[in-house]
Amino acid sequence: MTSAIRITKQTEAILEAILTDPDGDWWGSRIAPATGLKSGTLYPALMRMERRGWLSSRWEEIDPVIEGRPRKRLYRLTGKGELAAREMLEPRRAKARAPQRDGVWGVPRESTS
Repeated sequence: MTSAIRITKQTEAILEAILTDPDGDWWGSRIAPATGLKSGTLYPALMRMERRGWLSSRWEEIDPVIEGRPRKRLYRLTGKGELAAREMLEPRRAKARAPQRDGVWGVPRESTS
């Protein structure tokens, strides 16, 4: 499913963050601190993910005058996006869980105890 799509580290970071609350609404100022991305990188990535069908978005339904702030653009992971995210992030997560290997041939380190 995702093999033909080039995935950047920024996209991975966004998906990793959103997967912590896959059913929740996300907006730029919620995603940025979770990923360390600046708006010039974050918003183009969100737009690409929306064009792929991985995210849906909508404007927050508030009155900006009453709230004293602009409306937020809310993003939500789609079913297709969640499937793609889990598919592409699982190998990375599995690698992080794998025991550390030592040496050129990947031989497990012997215990000294």
